[in-house]
Amino acid sequence: MSTTSSPVPEPEGAPQDIGPSSARLIHGESTTEIPVHLLFRDIPESASVPLAPTVVRRRLGTGEQPCVRGAAEPARRSPVSDPELSERPARVLPGWVGVLAGLGGLCGCGVVSWWAGVLSPAAMRVLELPASAGTGIGLEQLAAYAGAGALGLLGFSGLMRGRTGYAWVLGVFGRYRGTARRTGLMWVNPLVVRHRADVRLRHWHSEPIAVVDANGVALRVVVLVTWRVRDTARAVLGIDDHQTYLRECVESALARLVPQVPADASATKDVVSLRNFEAIGEALTRLVAADVESAGLEVFAAQPTRIEYAPEVAERLQRRRIAALDAEHRDTVLSTVVDSVEDTVTRLTMRGLVELDDYERKALVKDLTVAFYTGRPADGG
Repeated sequence: MSTTSSPVPEPEGAPQDIGPSSARLIHGESTTEIPVHLLFRDIPESASVPLAPTVVRRRLGTGEQPCVRGAAEPARRSPVSDPELSERPARVLPGWVGVLAGLGGLCGCGVVSWWAGVLSPAAMRVLELPASAGTGIGLEQLAAYAGAGALGLLGFSGLMRGRTGYAWVLGVFGRYRGTARRTGLMWVNPLVVRHRADVRLRHWHSEPIAVVDANGVALRVVVLVTWRVRDTARAVLGIDDHQTYLRECVESALARLVPQVPADASATKDVVSLRNFEAIGEALTRLVAADVESAGLEVFAAQPTRIEYAPEVAERLQRRRIAALDAEHRDTVLSTVVDSVEDTVTRLTMRGLVELDDYERKALVKDLTVAFYTGRPADGG
């Protein structure tokens, strides 16, 4: 669209007034009149347009994963345990307290029996007790029996034995009351529910775990994990089965780590492969330790001990390797036969034993090649 500018005609005799009403206008072919001063307005800053995240596709044959730029990836949340569920020492008494209470209850029952006159004469002779003038068991004797029996039951039922390498997790009415790591005989409240926890240093040797590497090759990985229970409260009460949880965390860490690394590194590239057991073990240990920390477990090492191809992949690679060795052997044998034929023909012609034209030379070479190749042993010696 073209526009032209022209002065607005003014009537004769009109005063020469300069102002906004007398500004020059631009006339268009199909538009209304536009004031000239509107063309020189301050242009506001352009608003920024949010751009969509750019996705860089992976290059074929390089094993690179797609990468998203400009968009922050959501962080993977680690499991969080109950902050109130943390190991603390339990209040226990020495074992001799329970033994004394139990013996006191038994002695009390014997005294009440002598008092009621129901103690056998043989026991009285052994204990050298005087004859009792008791008239039988009444309400007072029953109350004394109940008190002595309760004391004996309270003393003996509260006894428990602590062993080296084990701990007792105690709880009352569903509430965690502490952990007893003492050894020997000790006494606790008989109403306490006791759970034994193994706090020794332990090893777990996994079964072959199926994973795939960065190139999609199916593998079987065997892992040796060195671990122990660090927080007994979380390990026993905070999770259903901490041993099963540890195994599943190892499988999850392998599924996240192995697909990022090729099984075999190229000879021309300085790339970490799964054959670098030291680097793979350190990365796997960090992943597993971070996952099981909330369960009260401490992982010292998670080291792959064997990495092998899946049976179907191993069979295919074996056939390919055998075919390559057979082809290499055939090339070596053929080169030896050709050298032998060339040496034989050269020596025959140079000594003048035979005079051959081109046709006869080709026939001789053919016959010698067949004879030498078919006459060699199967091992190529």
